[in-house]
Amino acid sequence: MLLGYSTYFTTLIRSTANPGVDMYNVDNPVSLVGYLSRDQYGDWPILYGPDFQDRPERSDAGNLYVKGQDKYEIAGKISATDWGSTPSSHFFPRMWDGSNDRGQIDCYRQFSGLSEGENPTMADNIKYFVSYQNGFMFLRYFLWNFSGKQNDLQGFGNNRDGNFITGIPFLDDLMYGDQSRMPDTIKKSNKSNNRMFMLPLILGLIGFFYQLKRSKNDFWVTLLLFFFTGFAIVVYLNQAGYQPRERDYAYAGACYAFAIWIGLGVIWVKDIFEKYALKGKADAANYAAAGLCFLAVPVLMGSQEWNDHDRSKKTLARDIGKDYLESCPPNAILFSFGDNDTYPLWYAQEVEGIRPDVRVMNYSLLGTDWYINQLRYKVNESSPTDVIFTPEQIQGNSRDAVPLQALPGFDQNKYYDAYDMFKNVVGSSDQKYTVSSQDGDVYNILPVHKLSVPVDANLVRSNGTVNAGDSVVSELHLDISKQKGYLFKNELAVLAIIAANHWQRPICFNSTYEVDALGLTKYIRQDGLAGRLVPVESKNANFGFYNNDVAYKNMMTKFGFGNAGTSGVYYDEENRRHLNTLRAAHAQLALSLIDAGKKDQAKNLLEHFDQNVLESNFPYGMTSNRGNQHNRISMSFLLAAYEAGDQSLAQKWPHR
Repeated sequence: MLLGYSTYFTTLIRSTANPGVDMYNVDNPVSLVGYLSRDQYGDWPILYGPDFQDRPERSDAGNLYVKGQDKYEIAGKISATDWGSTPSSHFFPRMWDGSNDRGQIDCYRQFSGLSEGENPTMADNIKYFVSYQNGFMFLRYFLWNFSGKQNDLQGFGNNRDGNFITGIPFLDDLMYGDQSRMPDTIKKSNKSNNRMFMLPLILGLIGFFYQLKRSKNDFWVTLLLFFFTGFAIVVYLNQAGYQPRERDYAYAGACYAFAIWIGLGVIWVKDIFEKYALKGKADAANYAAAGLCFLAVPVLMGSQEWNDHDRSKKTLARDIGKDYLESCPPNAILFSFGDNDTYPLWYAQEVEGIRPDVRVMNYSLLGTDWYINQLRYKVNESSPTDVIFTPEQIQGNSRDAVPLQALPGFDQNKYYDAYDMFKNVVGSSDQKYTVSSQDGDVYNILPVHKLSVPVDANLVRSNGTVNAGDSVVSELHLDISKQKGYLFKNELAVLAIIAANHWQRPICFNSTYEVDALGLTKYIRQDGLAGRLVPVESKNANFGFYNNDVAYKNMMTKFGFGNAGTSGVYYDEENRRHLNTLRAAHAQLALSLIDAGKKDQAKNLLEHFDQNVLESNFPYGMTSNRGNQHNRISMSFLLAAYEAGDQSLAQKWPHR
C-alpha cells in the first residue's frame, strides 16, 4: 500500500507548480485526503441507510482544515449525511436516492415492480439489487463482451436499446421480441450490433469449471479477482438509476479476469482432442485446439467488435474543443459546463496549444475555493481574473450557499449594482447581512433577486463587444429566478466575475441552460458554438440570438467536424449527440441569416455542414435518451434548407 500510494507524490509535486489544469490543488496533505476520497463526487450509503421516501439528516463531521500562510487553519465545519437517521434506515439499502431528477425513483419502481405510492420493503431492495444493479448494470455489460451487443443506444430496460444479445435469432426474439422489425440504423447498420453467438462466454465457462476441477487454489484466486472487480464494485457503487450514461468501463477488470478462464478453456479443448479425436497426439491436439479456439473466439470477437472500437480517424472530441475555443474572441473567459464539454477544451489548449489566450472556467468546479483561487493567477496567455471575494471570504465552505432573503431597506422591485452587492453585502462580515440556521450555522445573504451590471457604451463599442448598429442598453438587468432560495458558490462566482470584469474581457458560455435562472440568457449572443455576453437584449427567441457575420465566419472557416466527412469513421450515441450540437448550431444560424435576408449565406452554411458530415457516419437514430432530440434538430435543419431555397439539400434530409 505504501508503494502504491507513493505514486501520488507526483500529484503533489505537479500541483505545487500551479499548472493550467490543477484538479483539487493537491499541494498539501489535507487537500490530498479530499482528492483521494473523491469528496467532490458526494457520498452514498453502502451497508446502512434509508429508502428513497425519507430524507436523511446532515450531521457535524468535525472541523474543515485548509492550508494557511504558515499553518493549517479551521475554515468551517464538515457536514456529512447521517444515513441512519431516518425511520426507514436498514441494513443493505439499495433504493436510497430520494431525488427523481433523472428518473431514479421511476427506475426503482420499474426494476423492483413497486407500485406508485408504495414504499419499498427489504425484498424490493434485494429485487432491485439483483435485477438492476447486478443484472442490468453489470451482467448486461459483461455479456456485451462475451455474448453480443444489440446496438450503441443507452439502455433503459426497454427491448430496443443497448441490450445484450446472443446473435441467435430465436433466442433474441424470445428475450426482446421480433428483432427483424428493428430499423437498420439501430441493428443491421449499427456498428455496435455485435453477434458472437455466446462462443466466448461458453469457452470461458468451460475454463471456469476446468480450473475448479484441476486446481481449486488457483480457481479461488481467479474467482476472487472476478468477484472484486465485478460484483463487489456493484455493492460499493450502489448505483441509483437511471445513470446519465452507460457505466461499462467500471467493470472492465471483471472482463480481464474472465479472459483467464477463456484461456484455460483452450487447454480443456486440447485435452478433449488429445483424448478422443487425436488420441495420444499431444502436438496435433495443441495445434487443433489453438486453431479452433482462435477462430471461434478472438477472430470472431475482432471481426464483430473492431469497427465500433476503432478510434484511429475520429477526432471529434478534439474538434469540439477547438470549435468552442475558436468561437471566442481574443483573451476571452469561457464558462464550460460538465466534463464532456471541458476536458476537450483543456486538451486542445494544453496539448495542441489551440487558443491559449482563452481562460476556460469549469462551472461545477467554481463551487470550490481552490478552483476560484486558481483564477487569481495567470495561466498560459490568459491574464488573472478578479473574483471580488478574497481567498478568506470563500475559504472552505464559506459562502457555499448564499440565501436570497429580503432585508428592510432593500426595494425588491429595484435593480441593485451587482459589484456593490457582492463587495459590500455578500462579502461583508456585518451581522445584519447574515442569517443563522437551526443548526447554528451562519450564512451571508443576498437581500435581492434583481441585480444590474452597468455598461460603458463607449468602451463596449470601442473594444468590439457590440456591433456598430446594435442598440446598447445602459445596464444589464439580471432577474434571478424567484424559485431560487439561494445561490450556490459557483453561481455566485459567475455573477461576481461578470460584475468585476467591467466589460474589459469578452465573457462567453458554451451553454446557456445552466445560467438561465440567473437572468443571463437574454444577453448571450451566439458567435458559433459559444455565446458571448453582450449589453444587447435578444428580441427573437424563435431561432436563437446570433451574431450573424461573426458566427458565419467562425463556422465556415474555423470549425472541425471530427473527420465525420471521412467514410467509415464510427460515432457512438454520445458522439452523435455532439454532432447534433454542431448540426443544431448550423440550422439555427441559417434561420437567423434567412431572417436577415441572407439566404445565400444560409445555403452555403447548410451545404458546408452536409459536406463535412456524411450520412453514413451519422445515421438517423431513434433514441429513448434526451427526448428524441435527433428528431427536433433534424426538423430545424430541414426547415432551414427549405427556407433557404435549397431544394436538393432538403430532399436529402427527411431521413436524417
